[in-house]
Amino acid sequence: MLIRFNVKNFLSFDEREGGMSEEFSMIAGKVRNKKSHIYDNGKIKLLKFAAIYGANASGKSNLIKALKFMREVVVRGLPQGHTDMYCKLDETNKTKESYFELEIMLNDKYYSYGFEVILNQSKFISEWLVELIGDDKEKVLFSRDITSGKFEFGGDLQENGLIDKLRVYAEDIQEDDSILLLSTMNKNKKTLYQQYSNAKILQDIYEWIYQGLDINYPNQPISDYSYMEKTENVGEVCRIISAFGTGITGFKIVDVSLEKVLGSIPRSLREKIISDIESKTAEIRNNKKIKEYAMVMRSNKYFFILNIDSDGNTQCRTIQFSHGKENVLFNISEESDGTIRILDLLEVLLAGDKKTYVIDELDRCLHPSLTYKFVETFLQLAANRDIQLIVTTHESRLLDFDLLRRDEVWFVNKRKSGESDIYSLEEYNERFDKKIDKAYLEGRYGGVPVFSTVFPIDERM
Repeated sequence: MLIRFNVKNFLSFDEREGGMSEEFSMIAGKVRNKKSHIYDNGKIKLLKFAAIYGANASGKSNLIKALKFMREVVVRGLPQGHTDMYCKLDETNKTKESYFELEIMLNDKYYSYGFEVILNQSKFISEWLVELIGDDKEKVLFSRDITSGKFEFGGDLQENGLIDKLRVYAEDIQEDDSILLLSTMNKNKKTLYQQYSNAKILQDIYEWIYQGLDINYPNQPISDYSYMEKTENVGEVCRIISAFGTGITGFKIVDVSLEKVLGSIPRSLREKIISDIESKTAEIRNNKKIKEYAMVMRSNKYFFILNIDSDGNTQCRTIQFSHGKENVLFNISEESDGTIRILDLLEVLLAGDKKTYVIDELDRCLHPSLTYKFVETFLQLAANRDIQLIVTTHESRLLDFDLLRRDEVWFVNKRKSGESDIYSLEEYNERFDKKIDKAYLEGRYGGVPVFSTVFPIDERM
């Protein structure tokens, strides 16, 4: 689970006084109500939900971009266009390091992983992984001063035999300021993790960043729809969609020829699907334990479920929905944007534990009441799951103490100089009977647009 995220010198985020980074935290505040909204293991209390508010261009999406950037760097390396991603509001930032740090809870332990990078020069400055023990104590697992080439390993990574191997890997990239050690340790190192269990923390941290942190934008499906690979799950999905007031009353799974599917999709996607089918067919034939493989394809226009059996036969199906009349069926391309948006969001409700979802513009294409209902439903389900949902939104109806805790509400506000600040409603210590939606729209907490006259009226006329 996510504990904190810190960022400095990235897009609209500069630094706070004293050179401090901007901080977003999922640590629960002093609020005593709605205890089901938090994870509490007796050592730490973490929020399961957070809503981030702010005016257009305030920096809400930049916070999500910062999280995604960090994930992208760890998994794939510095992305295209990164050299211009420093905070340009101060010209000296061009040569200053940008700072990214995640604090996470993993297997009931607490870790801090981060790095510094001069974006304009594509050069990493430092990298670290620390176990947080409590009482402001910490245990360094590894640290790199990339500029000087110095590195150290500590804690469980000092195991005999293991540390010698780690030093070899570190020395291989000692003079390479374009790559991270965590990334290096998760490329073709399967044997190492099988041989040394203490090294697995490097794999676990990487996997959490790669798989456990699920970052989503308005125009992309949240998942691969793997929960719909089994026919028996489709009915539950359709029931949920219907419960959200979409007007859907039923569904039907219809067989479609593979040739028709491949002929209706873009060439690049078609080639990828053919390649995936071929590789999965080979995998099934070479591994008798695998009886079949299911694959889901989803876009705004298409929804197909492909099943490949042990003989290499491929069955293709799609889902069609009914709205009152059972014999009148509609493809997903004929459904409303709101229905498709709910379909995209369903994984958050159906997912198990150990995942942190981050969704930019949760309320896109959704009626205000539907957005409220979705968050309400998530919080009800999350009471029995170790799961987190972080969203950006403009929907003021969520600003309701009957729904949310004070510490679940965050704001991003832009200073007059253009930099973005992040802060929590918890700082305002508002009463629980306060109409915070009204106070927010009136500008009490910042994070709202400030208008000037668009078309001045000549009063002399």
